[in-house]
Amino acid sequence: MPQKAPKFLDHIERMAGYIPGEQPRQADIVKLNTNENPYPPPPSVLERVREAATQDLRKYPDAAASGVRERLSRLLGGSPDNFVIGNGSDELLNVILRCFAGPGDLVTFPWPTYPYYDKLIDLQQAKPHPVPLDDDFQVAIDDLVHPESRITLLANPNSPTGIGLSRESIDELASRCSGILVVDEAYVDFSAGGAIEIAQKHPHVIVTRTLSKSFSLAGVRVGFAYAHPTLIAGLWKVKEHYNVSSLSQVAAEAALDDIDVMRVNAERIIATRMRLSNELRTRGFFVWSSEANFVLARIPVGDAGHVGDAQPLFEALKERGYLVRHYGQQPRLSDCLRISIGSDEQIDGLLDTLDHVVEGD
Repeated sequence: MPQKAPKFLDHIERMAGYIPGEQPRQADIVKLNTNENPYPPPPSVLERVREAATQDLRKYPDAAASGVRERLSRLLGGSPDNFVIGNGSDELLNVILRCFAGPGDLVTFPWPTYPYYDKLIDLQQAKPHPVPLDDDFQVAIDDLVHPESRITLLANPNSPTGIGLSRESIDELASRCSGILVVDEAYVDFSAGGAIEIAQKHPHVIVTRTLSKSFSLAGVRVGFAYAHPTLIAGLWKVKEHYNVSSLSQVAAEAALDDIDVMRVNAERIIATRMRLSNELRTRGFFVWSSEANFVLARIPVGDAGHVGDAQPLFEALKERGYLVRHYGQQPRLSDCLRISIGSDEQIDGLLDTLDHVVEGD
């Protein structure tokens, strides 16, 4: 008798999976599409990972990631009990949704934002409550506050806009939210913000961060969450027990020990971000003021007085070896490109290529 095709759960059948940024195979393409850091981590990271690559890899890693948590507590305040370490901050966002949102529960977030939130909400069969950003992509606190929301997700600075809310605004939002407030700070080291102090003040606030962007460790997948120890203890029940590999923990510990390298690289990226923004504006683009390691740029207004689709420019840049991000499936962003901040040399090449495209070369 023929076997029937396996049937997924109904909500899995219906949902759309998250599509990450393209990872090209060509070695000669300049990747400015996934907000990776153009600068390497400290040399000590590679040295200590090599030293740790011994026969001890047959053993399980430290399930508590104790060395990482101890370093974070010294750097950011609190105790190790305020931290849980994840296989990237995405894993911790997944854990948070599993802990606090069930079928039919309301999850509020600004829109557009990090599209991975949609997948996590769908997995829980929760109810998404996207709050449209205003015409200038700003967040309205009043609109985000919903009395029935189990979780409010706030990427700050936001992606793909790069716009950040002030600490005062986040504190106000925390004071008015009745459910869990998650402040997703993947790009915080490129800004002047940070909500750790707000989480210290409000026991229903969770701050998530990653070492992928500013620490140049996207390949090792380490993130962390900071919250009141009671919340952290609950998250601990749900996370995978050996979720962060031994080598990833060694890399994270070394990067945190040499945190000044991250800070220097972040300052370089901020300076290049300002220069790229100004250069694009002189070429007719509208560029939002970014507090992240990327900029969102709207293509110039055409002769007919309206802005068109950025897809042709995206394709033209890609053909010439520069990969940026285009959100063609999102109508409010179809006329925009998100450009990660590369090295000065990479940005110079992008601008030169952009000029050639415009001139029709």
